Amino acid sequence: MKLLQTEKLTRAYGGVMAVNEVDFSAQEGLITGLIGPNGAGKTTLFNNMTGLDIPTEGKVFFDEKEITGFPSHKIARLGIARTFQNIRLFKEMSVIENVMIGRHFMTGESPHKKRLTNMFKSYFFMESEEALMLENAHKWLNFFDMDEFANEDAKNLPYGRQRELEIARALASNPKILFLDEPAAGMNPQETEHLMDTIRKIRDTGVTVVLIEHDMKLVMSICDNITVLNYGQKIAQGTPKEIKNNPLVIEAYLGKEE
Repeated sequence: MKLLQTEKLTRAYGGVMAVNEVDFSAQEGLITGLIGPNGAGKTTLFNNMTGLDIPTEGKVFFDEKEITGFPSHKIARLGIARTFQNIRLFKEMSVIENVMIGRHFMTGESPHKKRLTNMFKSYFFMESEEALMLENAHKWLNFFDMDEFANEDAKNLPYGRQRELEIARALASNPKILFLDEPAAGMNPQETEHLMDTIRKIRDTGVTVVLIEHDMKLVMSICDNITVLNYGQKIAQGTPKEIKNNPLVIEAYLGKEE
């Protein structure tokens, strides 16, 4: 089943066509890779699917419902979480507080009550909700073997651990699908290997994963399906083996011999 998909999604900035009529899909329960040379439009496509940007044309569907143009906070409430190319932690706050923030917007949440009612409910049940947030945060820190660092300032963590903390914060929102924008950027080989195992573990919990990544070993090792962009257009889609042998993909990365 396609959990998320786009139909002819286009994003133009003046005369620059950053994404041009891209049909993209992520199958539920799988790891989908989005690759392409620098400037291919990968992050722009991510932003238009996660509410940080609005498509010029085309549509975005999540769980069979159109979400085109929804603001990012509404998209997050639907079950879409993401990380960014550059680490965006609250570095002066503790590790556990960073993860709790990922859950904070869910407090008082109820699909059957209005926000004003939820506000009062949140006020009167603040202590119990805080306890649930703390329990949820510890669950994800344990998932990443980071509970021993719970009271450390986020800025004191090694780089690879900061990357994992950002993923833990995203998972604390209880998403159905997780977007990872270059999660291995800046990691050494050992950290990258550990990250690959972690992404598989996330998939095994039932969370669908979509990732942008330049590390081809990582992409080819863990992705079930891969979509390739070049100059804002989709040029290929398929399994890692199909993508590896696709002449258009080889040309996009290595150029064409005259």
